[in-house]
Amino acid sequence: MRYLGLDLGNRTCGIAISDPMGIIANSIETIHFKEKDLQKCLECVKIYIADRKIEKIVLGLPKNMNGTLGPQSEYILTFKAMLESATGLEVILYDERLSTVEVTKIMISADLSRAKRKNNVDKLAATLILQSYLDSIKK
Repeated sequence: MRYLGLDLGNRTCGIAISDPMGIIANSIETIHFKEKDLQKCLECVKIYIADRKIEKIVLGLPKNMNGTLGPQSEYILTFKAMLESATGLEVILYDERLSTVEVTKIMISADLSRAKRKNNVDKLAATLILQSYLDSIKK
């Protein structure tokens, strides 16, 4: 089963994809769009779904540290509904607390420049979200 992992922000969406066996997540790219232009993001994501024969989508859900949902979560839930309606695929919400922080720490420890970190953080966060989900279902 092939999965698509998404890390959605206000102007970017990191994209990762699993191997055909649904075991390993790989970074693909970061989509850029105007502030909260979910329709533009949806159109780009639909291309990946069609081209890569995606069967399920894993969408990062930002939660507060106490586990509650904040304003950004509502934005994610709106996109989830759009994705399900437009694709007919199951969209799995996965807790993404601190995924961007973790990826940034990894990139700093790898001595990547600030510019390289900025260009890669979203797609690597999507990869971390997807890989964490894949690991959780294999147990």
